[in-house]
Amino acid sequence: MTKYNITEKKEKEAAYRSLVSPKLMDELKEKILEVVLFQKKYKDKNYSAKNLAEDLGTNTRYISAVVNVRFHMNYTSFVNKYRIEEAMALLTDRRYQNLNMEEISDMVGFSNRQSFYASFFKINGCTPRDYKLRHTQLAATAEKAKKRGRKPAAKSKATK
Repeated sequence: MTKYNITEKKEKEAAYRSLVSPKLMDELKEKILEVVLFQKKYKDKNYSAKNLAEDLGTNTRYISAVVNVRFHMNYTSFVNKYRIEEAMALLTDRRYQNLNMEEISDMVGFSNRQSFYASFFKINGCTPRDYKLRHTQLAATAEKAKKRGRKPAAKSKATK
């Protein structure tokens, strides 16, 4: 593709974004957050931009335009952001410490381990395993410091 064709293509791709009025963008943004984030549709491996568009009574171009303009990313990155945030919470939660990475990946909506690791690394700059180890060590260090910093128990009146 020539430089001219690439520029022309980018202009065409960006043009549909201006078809959505700012008011409609704001409305769709709120609806997208409601469905994807608050209803936790990001956990559904099969929930696509097409499904979201159908649920909101719009089309995928509008969904794409709103996610690009209001969230500054594409639909997949948008959904993966929430998946990774939840994975980070699960990885540092003692209740889930016995789960392996595939189970965590599955719980937050990734369809395979590779995409989970790639997205996690892209956002955090480390693997999920390294993140878990680092935060487990930090929690253990904080717990030790807390124990060392305790004041001795007050003597009861009976021992005085």
